[in-house]
Amino acid sequence: MHCHGSPITLPQLASGINSSCPDVHIIPSLTRIMRMLVRKGVFAAHRSSDGSEETMYGLTQISKWLLRDSEMSLAPMILFQNSQLLQAPWHHLSQCVQEGGNAFKKAHGCEMWDFASQNSQFNNSFNKAMACTAKIVMSTLLSHYKDGFDGIRSLVDVGGGTGEELAEIVEFYPHIKGVNFDLPHVVATAPVYEGVSHVGGDMLNAVPNADAVFMKWILHDWDDEACVRILKNCRKAIPEKTGKLVLVEIVVKEDDNDVFGDTAYLFDLCMFAHTRCGKERTEKEWKQILEEGGFLRHNIINLPAVPAIIEAYPQ
Repeated sequence: MHCHGSPITLPQLASGINSSCPDVHIIPSLTRIMRMLVRKGVFAAHRSSDGSEETMYGLTQISKWLLRDSEMSLAPMILFQNSQLLQAPWHHLSQCVQEGGNAFKKAHGCEMWDFASQNSQFNNSFNKAMACTAKIVMSTLLSHYKDGFDGIRSLVDVGGGTGEELAEIVEFYPHIKGVNFDLPHVVATAPVYEGVSHVGGDMLNAVPNADAVFMKWILHDWDDEACVRILKNCRKAIPEKTGKLVLVEIVVKEDDNDVFGDTAYLFDLCMFAHTRCGKERTEKEWKQILEEGGFLRHNIINLPAVPAIIEAYPQ
């Protein structure tokens, strides 16, 4: 549809599918699938302008997020979340309720981070999925947090993946020296960015020193005990009086009808399925782990996005 530049018919859509089956078999199946996707608003259905009764199918604001060549594309995340490897843990949720344990480990024999270090294809898919969401969230963050990094000369992105989000911050704030910090097998595939150095290590052991620490969607992967351990390492890495922690995380609002409310709960179930004890947290829960981790003061800045900004300070 996108390549055609305008709505197309089912036969035109079928002609773009790589299949040995004749259209007479493909089109009835497509008809049923497209009918549901139109109802959900993923595609739009129009009557042909030539007077015929043929239905034309076009893109909507929803399906435009799925374009692979779009700058703001969620396609890598959708493909990753719907891969067989990511779907398998969901079939173990009832087992986890009954027995406890990690659904991902029950499905694959090890935790997700270990699996990623052993499987390069999975690791690449994960990195691409994180990078595409980072681009979207960072665009919103930088436009609504314009003064947030003023006065910071060095910034370490803990769990920064292959460095895309830190590179955007440094591009926006050229005075910042950026350190992208993640596991060695992750930074090994990171491209070169001006103003960003890549450092391999384990945040559970130590974090590189900087004026401030940035973390986006990292702590929700871990239980409270591990989060406090990570936060203590972040606390050690920044100055006592001027240090700052910037988290980009979901803050669950239990009595809120916010447009992103459902998404917050869905993310929480993703944490249940894919991590050992990760979860999305309420402000009360964030306050508790932040204080235990050495950050006695915090401030929440809501964004027109799924996550919010949580600023935290040692004093």
